[in-house]
Amino acid sequence: MELKGFIRSDGKIGIRNLYLLIGVCDAVEGILKHISTPFEDVIFVTSEHGCPAAGNEQVVNNLAGLADNPNIAGVVMISMGCEGVRPETVREKMTSHKPVSILKVTEIGGSTRTIRKAQEIIKDMKDQNASLKREPFDVSQLVVGLKCGGSDTTSGIAGNPSVGSAMDRFIDMSGTAIFTEPIECIGGEEALIRRAVNEKVAQDIKHTLAREEKRWTIPGVELEFMCIGNVAGGLTTIEEKSLGAIHKSGSRKIAGVLEYSEKMIEKPGQPGMYLQDGTMLHSHCITHLAAAGCQMLIFITGNGAPVGSRMMPTITVCGNPLSYEKLKDDMDINAGQIITGAKTVEQVGEIILNKIFSVANGEQPKTEGISYSGFSIYRRDPRLECLLFGKKS
Repeated sequence: MELKGFIRSDGKIGIRNLYLLIGVCDAVEGILKHISTPFEDVIFVTSEHGCPAAGNEQVVNNLAGLADNPNIAGVVMISMGCEGVRPETVREKMTSHKPVSILKVTEIGGSTRTIRKAQEIIKDMKDQNASLKREPFDVSQLVVGLKCGGSDTTSGIAGNPSVGSAMDRFIDMSGTAIFTEPIECIGGEEALIRRAVNEKVAQDIKHTLAREEKRWTIPGVELEFMCIGNVAGGLTTIEEKSLGAIHKSGSRKIAGVLEYSEKMIEKPGQPGMYLQDGTMLHSHCITHLAAAGCQMLIFITGNGAPVGSRMMPTITVCGNPLSYEKLKDDMDINAGQIITGAKTVEQVGEIILNKIFSVANGEQPKTEGISYSGFSIYRRDPRLECLLFGKKS
C-alpha cells in the first residue's frame, strides 16, 4: 500500500495536520481551552510543573518533543510571563523548524486579548498550510508507539502476539517502532537481551531493566505492579504479565534503548525496534512516546480499556472476544478471534499491519478525536536517583 502524508520542512512526515497549544504552567489552562474551542484540529497541553525555576529539564524536554512531533504543523506557546519554565527555552530545545509563536498574558494585556491573538495566529498558520496535500512517503519514515494496558490472560495469548506479528513484518519493511514499560519487562529480561542487535544494546537493556527494578523494590516500601484488573483477568505473577507484554515487540532484533532522562528524550536514529527507558503509566507513556516522535500508537488491551492519544491516532487491539463485543465502538481490531479459533496470530497480525497503513493514510480509528490530549510526565526524583545509584541518572 502506498503511504501518503504531510511533508514537514525538516523532512519528517506528519500523518495528521494538528496545531498544538502549549501552556508552560497550568495557570493558563482556561485560556487554552477557550483558544482551542473554535478549532477541531487544535489540541492543548498544560504543565503543572511550570513555576519552579530549577529541576524542570524533563518538563522542557517533553514539551519540546511534543512540539517537534511530525503530526504537529504549528505551535503556539502561552505563559503568564513569570514561570520558571520559559517558553523561549522550550523553543530552543526544539529540533524542527515549524512555525512557533509565543504569547505572554501579562505582556499582551490579559486573558481575553491573549485568546483573541492566539486564535488569529492559528488562523494564519492554517491559511499558510491550506495548500498542503498528502504526498507519498516511505515506510522507513513511519514511527509507531506500542503500549498495552488493561491486560488479562488473553493479552499474552492473542492481543500482544498479534501485534508482535505485525511488528515483525513492519520492521522487515524498514519501519520503526518503540515499546516502553521497562518495569513490565521484569522476569523476561533474558528474552529481550537475546534479541539485542549487539553487545552494547544487550548491556543497555540489562542495565535499564535492573535500574528500573531497583527503583520499584526499595526495602520497606511495598509496591504492586499488578492492578486489580490484571488479577481479575487471570494474571497471577509479574513474570507472567511481563512475558505477555514483551510479545507486542515481536521477535526481531532490538536496535537500541532510548534514553529518557533530564538530559534528553532520545529519538530513534534509524529504522528498527526500540525500547524506551520510560514508564508503564498510561498518560505518561503516551506523552513520552509522542515526544520521541511517534506518529501513531497501538494500544493492546484485554479488558477493553479505551486508551488513546489525540496527538497520535490510536489503533486499539483487543485480545478478549467478550470485551470486544461489549466495547465494539472503541475497539479497532478483534484479536479475540485467535481465542475462538476463527483466525491465527499471523492472520490478525496481517489485519493490524493493513490498519497501520490505512490509518497513516488518513483513516480514523474509532477513538480518534476523543482520546487523551493532556500532558503527564514521569519525573524521576533526583534525590532518590542519587541515593540509589550514587549520581543523577
